[in-house]
Amino acid sequence: MHFRFLCSLLILALFPWSLAWAQGTKPPSTAKNGGDFSDNVQPATKVPEGVILVKGAWSSASDSVTPVPEGGNVANNVFSDQYFGMSYPLPRDWEEKYKGPPPSDRGRYVLAQLRPADTFKGPARGGILITAQDMFFTPFPATNALELINYSKDNLQADYKVEMPPTPTKIAGRPFTFFAYWSPLAELHWYVVATEIRCHAVEIVLTSRDTKLLESLILDLDKMNLPAEANPTMGTGGGDVPVCIKDYANGDNLIARVDPVFTEHKFNSVPVRIIIDKEGKVRHIHFLSAFPDQAKAITDALGQWKFKRYLRQGRPVEVETGIMFGRAPYMRATAGQDRATE
Repeated sequence: MHFRFLCSLLILALFPWSLAWAQGTKPPSTAKNGGDFSDNVQPATKVPEGVILVKGAWSSASDSVTPVPEGGNVANNVFSDQYFGMSYPLPRDWEEKYKGPPPSDRGRYVLAQLRPADTFKGPARGGILITAQDMFFTPFPATNALELINYSKDNLQADYKVEMPPTPTKIAGRPFTFFAYWSPLAELHWYVVATEIRCHAVEIVLTSRDTKLLESLILDLDKMNLPAEANPTMGTGGGDVPVCIKDYANGDNLIARVDPVFTEHKFNSVPVRIIIDKEGKVRHIHFLSAFPDQAKAITDALGQWKFKRYLRQGRPVEVETGIMFGRAPYMRATAGQDRATE
């Protein structure tokens, strides 16, 4: 599929060029102020580096101390993400050149995009993609990482072939699900390992034409550090982090509620994760995708919410849950029942 798509783009890109070549002419007029046909390579006005002129819906948080999923980075050749409690020493001669996009309003994160550096000596190159899917907001019929991988396998397009169906394995001493598929047309292979941490399906996707490279990268994953809770079906937090519970903000758990009032943007989805302290008050708000005015309205409202204390083994603990404000996106029917968490 990827190969056909790239070919289509190449044909579309070459068509105008070949037409101009056949006619032997250049565009009748040349723009002076930039654009595709401009001869002005030094425009008078430049956007300052690091400045966003119009900022749309974006991720943000109510404080800068509490870790968020997108807060991971690569430093000293090690990828680490404090929110997920994971770290991964990059293979030799690999690097992160580009940061991923912001989280989507369906809870999809690109945590890291890794690639071979210029010093890489292998016969074929490849890529490492580390992603996370927030299981509170996923549009797919899955309640955990294992079900999400099974759904991916069952819905592969015809261009892809399964090399190995989802299979239990262990990486760095923690349970994972391994899944492999490939494209005969593009001669590309994908090796996927997935587990669940804090109600997020964390996936590491390895891609290359060289299966020996992929096998060595899989073995290299054993150098990772992962939290004890990592498990394709059981990663629901607890211990040093809050317990994550789907739909905890519904029903009898909520004692007092004030709805936010949106004055400007009213029609987009606003997925929000909150942490409720041991006394039942909201202590942290993480906006996956929200306009600034929406973030302010929701923050003002959540400050007035009150929850019942959540007890585990007779002791109050913090709870992390998700709430969808605004217009809810289309969500596919969920497979099975929502998990119950004590």
